[in-house]
Amino acid sequence: MQQDKQPDYHPVVFRDRAAGFAFLTRSTATSERTIDWDDGESYPVVDVEISSESHPFYTGKTRTVDSEGRIAQFEKRYGTSGLGGDEKDTA
Repeated sequence: MQQDKQPDYHPVVFRDRAAGFAFLTRSTATSERTIDWDDGESYPVVDVEISSESHPFYTGKTRTVDSEGRIAQFEKRYGTSGLGGDEKDTA
């Protein structure tokens, strides 16, 4: 393998700002900002919007978007007149 053609692979801290969670891993991502880690070393830090600490799939905290079905919402808003099978046209 040619060493000059590979990207720089180094330790990087990824920080989830929403959850206040950070983890150290190796990556090719770069950043001008640094953070002092628990081992006393300074590493580049990359801020992310969502990680396994804050994503609903991993945390199990799902949001209920609507408790009613879409048809029930439509019928509640617009009623059922004129949409159905048993009503006879009197015209």
